[in-house]
Amino acid sequence: MITNQHKELAQGAMQYALQNGCQACRVSIYSGTSSSFNYRDLLLEKLQQASESSMNIELFVDGRYGQYSTNRLKKEEIEKFITQGIAATRFLEKDEYRMLPDISLCYQGGGHDLQLYDKNINNISPDEKLQIAKSNVEEVYNSDDRIVSVNGGFSDGDSVGYMIQSNGFEAEKSSTWFSVSAGISMKGEGDARPSEGWWESSLYFNELKKSGLGKKAFERCLRKLGQKKVASGKYNMVVDYLNASRLLSPMLSALYGSSIQQKNSFLMDKMGEKVGSDKLTLIDDPHLIKTSGARYYDYEGVATKKRTIFEKGALNTFFLDTYNAKKLNMPQTISGPSTLIFELGNKNLEQLIQSQQKAILITGFNGGNQNSSTGNFSYGVEGFLIENGVMAQAINEMNITGNLIDLWKNLIEAGNDPRLSSSYRIPSLTFAEVNFSGV
Repeated sequence: MITNQHKELAQGAMQYALQNGCQACRVSIYSGTSSSFNYRDLLLEKLQQASESSMNIELFVDGRYGQYSTNRLKKEEIEKFITQGIAATRFLEKDEYRMLPDISLCYQGGGHDLQLYDKNINNISPDEKLQIAKSNVEEVYNSDDRIVSVNGGFSDGDSVGYMIQSNGFEAEKSSTWFSVSAGISMKGEGDARPSEGWWESSLYFNELKKSGLGKKAFERCLRKLGQKKVASGKYNMVVDYLNASRLLSPMLSALYGSSIQQKNSFLMDKMGEKVGSDKLTLIDDPHLIKTSGARYYDYEGVATKKRTIFEKGALNTFFLDTYNAKKLNMPQTISGPSTLIFELGNKNLEQLIQSQQKAILITGFNGGNQNSSTGNFSYGVEGFLIENGVMAQAINEMNITGNLIDLWKNLIEAGNDPRLSSSYRIPSLTFAEVNFSGV
């Protein structure tokens, strides 16, 4: 945890920097622990525990900017470190756009407790963590002759941080996380070795689903046996809730100030325009209690707030930190999203499948690429051919191609089934007339 001693070190570091040549300074100090336990079959394959503390110092010196970090948290060493950092920063080119944010944009405190920290994290014994990982292997180990290997894992961690800036901002935050996973590979036809997995996560240990993951992974792997390509052509495409964010991520990446400033964004000139169908409404809601991604401020201390990113297909905002907002001469917003909420429909994945006469369900992406300047993409996919509302054939080694704006304009239905443990609460999605390359 962040102690008063840590805070005093950060405060002292800022004052020392200001007294020795800096016009502005940001100091962040972090402390965290993590553990990871993994079984392969019934043998313990990995056991890892770590604890670390570090300080990140950002120096604004005579119109120049330098960023430095250290894990040597003693006053004398920090002061020597800062002295060297100031000297090094003076060798850099001037950049008039490097500055701290206006204090009026920063978080002023007073928000309700977001409840992101499980105080019981240190009361969970290593034996209990090991048993959780092992039990998900035991669920399916030796249950089928086609099983090649089974693995199960448990991991957890906590992180606490304190930030202080010379513009008057000061705040601290803390969070925990817990995760359980299982994976399985099986003998398929010929040399095929299909594999699948399942995972669960939570901010709180007592809210974490800890069993049944091995069985879930086995069921998902079993249905992949007999994968093959199907005929090329245009199909409606259903993307399950585990993979829908893969298609949303490049849309979000195109909204970052760094991409726009470098003219490397296919959405840079699209503010206010329709870049998706009426089914595309996406909200950043950063203050939800017990929610992954929730926060009151970003890495600059700028206050977060609820904002609509896409509204019925129209683009409403970019992610502009201080630096890129100044360079672009645009109003500052926030450096990036927190918790993304997709406007839901009224069907789960099974019902979306049932509504399709002939389509392809995507349950995984296998590589591919996307051009950030044009939005053109080509992704390898696997999943299932849907015929008459049922999954008729497992497929693999197929590609989808197109343009992301065209794809999202062809979004015809959103599901109601996002994973609530994720900071990307994206449901299963259905797109019309997607180009598939197969046989």
